[in-house]
Amino acid sequence: MRAISESRCFGGVQGVYSHASQVTGCDMTFGLFLPAEAETQPVPMLWYLSGLTCTHENAMTKAGAQRWAAEHGVALIFPDTSPRGADVADDEAYDLGQGAGFYLNATQAPWAPHYRMWDYISEELPRIVTANFALDEERQAITGHSMGGHGALTLAMRLPGRFRSVSAFAPIAQPTQSDWGRKQFTAYLGEDELSWRDHDATHLMNEYGCDGEVLIDQGATDQFLDLLRPEALANAMMRRRQPGAFRMQAGYDHSYWFVQSFIPEHLAFHAEALWR
Repeated sequence: MRAISESRCFGGVQGVYSHASQVTGCDMTFGLFLPAEAETQPVPMLWYLSGLTCTHENAMTKAGAQRWAAEHGVALIFPDTSPRGADVADDEAYDLGQGAGFYLNATQAPWAPHYRMWDYISEELPRIVTANFALDEERQAITGHSMGGHGALTLAMRLPGRFRSVSAFAPIAQPTQSDWGRKQFTAYLGEDELSWRDHDATHLMNEYGCDGEVLIDQGATDQFLDLLRPEALANAMMRRRQPGAFRMQAGYDHSYWFVQSFIPEHLAFHAEALWR
């Protein structure tokens, strides 16, 4: 692992690191904010998964999360959204290929050799960060925005016991029924739609639910509402009687201004679960 940069931030350290990934078969980059408490003891960690077109850097610089993470003594991990490199398959469209990994393991050509983001986020990167930094692997939570909200919810529901809490900002809530999902699942996973269900938060909520509380914020004037399908997930939470909250926020769109506005509440929500 190589440190690309380390900068003092709210009494802690915001770092950017690179490593050769055995899972994706290419170099991967991630951001990590460590609060001051990490100098003396392992600290809880909150994973932040980003959305379409993003790298590790978008949320790291735009979400404004470090201030609140420092206040609560929580580390923030900002993974990349896909494998990258000259030898990694890509597509001219913004919503497929590099920057659009959808947090799954691809099974189809030409994506399968590198697009193994499920294994990377759920197995390899956790091993790397807990082995190299003062992080408490027993205290994890996860959040994300848009495609990253989809990833956060599906990881939390398919890995019961891993995360003490899960939240999302404007998640792609029902990708099996949306153009932000059907296109990518067909490319990455093939034509068998039954195989897509493991990556659909609405289906997983209906079938299994979450073993912890859930917090979801959705902008009511989000320009992508028809693609996100928030009503499907909200209805599934009601049918499941899932503990948590799904909040429609009047006047907010899909941007990082929306994320910045509610990130303090999400950090407080996760900190309560992580320090319990």
